[in-house]
Amino acid sequence: MIEGAIVFLLGSIIGSFLNVCIYRLPKGESIISPPSHCPNCKKNIPWHDNIPILSYLVLQGKCRFCDVKINFRYFLIEVLTALLMLSLFIAFGLTSKFIAYSILTCGLIVATFVDFEIQEIPDQVSIGGLVIGLALSYTNPSIFDEYVRLHGLLNSFLGALAGGASIYLIGFLWKLAFKKEAMGGGDVKLMAMIGSFLGWKLVVFVFFAAPLFGAIVGIILKIKDGRNIIPYGPYLSLAALIAIFFGEKIIGLLLYGIY
Repeated sequence: MIEGAIVFLLGSIIGSFLNVCIYRLPKGESIISPPSHCPNCKKNIPWHDNIPILSYLVLQGKCRFCDVKINFRYFLIEVLTALLMLSLFIAFGLTSKFIAYSILTCGLIVATFVDFEIQEIPDQVSIGGLVIGLALSYTNPSIFDEYVRLHGLLNSFLGALAGGASIYLIGFLWKLAFKKEAMGGGDVKLMAMIGSFLGWKLVVFVFFAAPLFGAIVGIILKIKDGRNIIPYGPYLSLAALIAIFFGEKIIGLLLYGIY
């Protein structure tokens, strides 16, 4: 109980930092300096107004100095990150998988909200995450239930290769057939990152699951707004989260049925 509360608290703090990344990375700004400040009046936010989740509620979603509304996204991401990290802790305990999947989840949150904002996925997230995934697989092969470091690294490398190549191939064939872009380079790199953490088997699951979510939302937006292009990163991220928690079970049911 206490451990879960600590994980939730840490998750909310990490979520606060992810908000900084989501706001600043698309602008090409440093995520370290200057300190957190109001986007409207530019005044630095004092520590007592920067307590994750709580400060938003106390201030009723407004800046203390200029009274302008704070984007609800800040509160949402802090709560979402805290809940996801708590869920990972409950599912995996304090293990190397928990640490690896927490890092991946943070990357997916940033990639998702930036992609919604500007239809791009920052290389700092995808390529940086890919490097971290490969490194963790070597130092902690137990992420893939392996004991030999090279085996862990091989699992990660094959996952990255399968993830990136699958999206690239679909994009290439689509462009060849319809003479228009379907997948951006950011999606390719994001899938490579996902594969480096999940391995080839789960990244194949992500490859097939993501279009289902994308198609549902795409049809709704087409009917509602006539929109033809939607960011694909969020659906890759959603499918990756489902793979983390349920992927092995779903694959087992599909391959072997229910006994």
